[in-house]
Amino acid sequence: MHKIIDFAGIKVDNITLKEALAKVEEFISSNKPHFIATPNPEIIVASQEDEELRNIINSADLRIPDGISMVVVSKILMSPLKERVSGIDLMLKLAEFCSVNHKKIFLLGSGPGVAEEAAANLVKIFPTLQIVGTQNGYFKNDMEVVNQIKTAQPDILFVGLGGGRQEKWLNSHLKNLNVPVSMVIGGSLDVISGRKKRAPKWAQRLYIEWLYRLISEPKRWKRQLALPKFLSLTLFRRVL
Repeated sequence: MHKIIDFAGIKVDNITLKEALAKVEEFISSNKPHFIATPNPEIIVASQEDEELRNIINSADLRIPDGISMVVVSKILMSPLKERVSGIDLMLKLAEFCSVNHKKIFLLGSGPGVAEEAAANLVKIFPTLQIVGTQNGYFKNDMEVVNQIKTAQPDILFVGLGGGRQEKWLNSHLKNLNVPVSMVIGGSLDVISGRKKRAPKWAQRLYIEWLYRLISEPKRWKRQLALPKFLSLTLFRRVL
């Protein structure tokens, strides 16, 4: 069993990308519904005033540490995370696994056309990947989407409806969907589609991915306020 680390009331699994992939493979084999959460500083801050969101994340079957600042803080507090496991990295590894093992995926979320573009790019990378459905996040009838996914019978459902909404939507329909693995992915479809660029490796290594995002998307400035709040909740409050 891997260790669980607490970040301001949010449980996070101390797990590597390789270990997370192995865990998801187990989930698929069990053929029972499983929920993968991707807590990052923004979600951790939002959960402080949203008990429902906090409970959903804490009850997930796997909670990967999706934030480099979480790794830094964990080391300072002497409970070091093994590594950052970003949602998009795990998603791509799972897409590769599915392409090799003849498993099927469904993409749900983002704006009109984005999921389709992401699907096309994934198939370019993994030519044998079976993508059995796509649906944008601007839907009004939940049950129509649920039935669409159930009919497609994917092994993995990737849900990118934005922090908070995606967790609550998936939690509400998890058992009815009956998909072995459902994972929230935030804005990953935007990146995979090519609509947005991910911070380069050098920015990630220097722990300034947040700065790259702010420069490339100035409208995100309010969202970036989550980082100092996260540090206050987890680091300064514990030190002082």
